[in-house]
Amino acid sequence: MLAALQSKFPSMSLELRPLVVRTNKPADQFYVRVEPGALLEVMRFLRDDERTKFEQLIDLTCVDYLNFPDAADRYGVVYSLLSLTHNHRLWIKCFVNDPKPTVPSVTSIWKSADWMEREVFDMFGVVFEGHPDLRRILTWDEFEAYPLRKDYPLRGKGEREDYPVIHRTDA
Repeated sequence: MLAALQSKFPSMSLELRPLVVRTNKPADQFYVRVEPGALLEVMRFLRDDERTKFEQLIDLTCVDYLNFPDAADRYGVVYSLLSLTHNHRLWIKCFVNDPKPTVPSVTSIWKSADWMEREVFDMFGVVFEGHPDLRRILTWDEFEAYPLRKDYPLRGKGEREDYPVIHRTDA
């Protein structure tokens, strides 16, 4: 996989990095860091090239690296890819920062990204440029915070007191 990526994108610094670091076991899962500007081109290549053939986007999530030791970037958008043809997996990480963390949407490559990108947008505030319907999916439209950011207070920002309580019998 890495050889195919490096042959297609020789100017990019692409290397396999361990997805999970354990002190007593060697890594068996890897990711490649891709810059936001190259994300769509790399993802299309990973889906279409016969050497990689990642037909499925299994998962898409985000990690907030606020206060993480040695972290240079705030958010890591993580794409989990699966090749059924070659029976291999690869994770792609795309790092973005405040004040407006933005990555291109991969819904044009994998339709399965639609709801996952909406969820990351709703929970972390990462904007997916080009998404066909980027709106909140778990919170209401007027909600202005992002609950899974690490700077979100554990007891909320007072939003519970600002909205009327809807009881099951009233709904």
